[in-house]
Amino acid sequence: MPLEYAITYKAENTYENWVSDAHWQFLIVPEENSSQELISTDFTNSLNAINEPSINGYGFQTIRVHPKKSFKNITFEATSKVIKKEVNPFDFSLSDHHHSIYRHIESLEFKVDYESFLRKTYFTTIPENDSGLFRFNRFLSIFENLRALNQWTYDHIFFKTEVTDVNTTLYEIIKNRHGVCQDFTHLFCALARQNNIPARYVSGYLHQGNGYFGDSQMHAWAEVFIPEIGWMGFDPTNNLIANENHIKVAHGKDYFDCAPLKGVVFTTGSNETRHSVIVAGQQQQ
Repeated sequence: MPLEYAITYKAENTYENWVSDAHWQFLIVPEENSSQELISTDFTNSLNAINEPSINGYGFQTIRVHPKKSFKNITFEATSKVIKKEVNPFDFSLSDHHHSIYRHIESLEFKVDYESFLRKTYFTTIPENDSGLFRFNRFLSIFENLRALNQWTYDHIFFKTEVTDVNTTLYEIIKNRHGVCQDFTHLFCALARQNNIPARYVSGYLHQGNGYFGDSQMHAWAEVFIPEIGWMGFDPTNNLIANENHIKVAHGKDYFDCAPLKGVVFTTGSNETRHSVIVAGQQQQ
């Protein structure tokens, strides 16, 4: 039975001194795909600045805001309604020819086709001393190895808020073994790519009614390309295959491509930013 979700995103920025000019880009609108339907979305800001819709380099919807007057405080609120289909993530069959599949992902043609999601980035580079953290077992299918990687990442990092930030590298994550969904996802993507599996970072929302780990803002998980199956979502923070509780907004190579808010603000002094997300869900009748 389909599930209907109501998502409320709020942000408040407060500045010590007057802001003379500011430009923001929000990447927070749920996408339309085969498993989710965007029913409506509404975005407002306290200064009544014009909201300019646009599309980013990966084809996802963004909202740009450029206030025309000075301010010290501004709030933003987005409300969206989404219908998610219940999909069986195990509705596929795999051949027994594991070795031919592994030869395929090691081919030059495959690497060229998926280069964007095989490359290392600032956030998905494994330190040299940790290069052997997780190696695929070639006697198992790629899918089985990815499930094992999901479990390994879940076991290796302990979910803890306020110990990392948006600039934390994998060196710190591997060393300290604490982090949030962004950190779990960066490590999972890095290790999948190290084993020749295209992996993309996904930002979105998580309905936490079932006791899943997440934070009060946006959730992150990974999508990997598996020959014979296609792109499949893995949530290493919760050791899950992404399901109807995961509401996708966008994907990219890492957090930088999917940051929910980017901006340039012209002011001096200190500032404070607060975010919150509420995801309420119910079954459609």
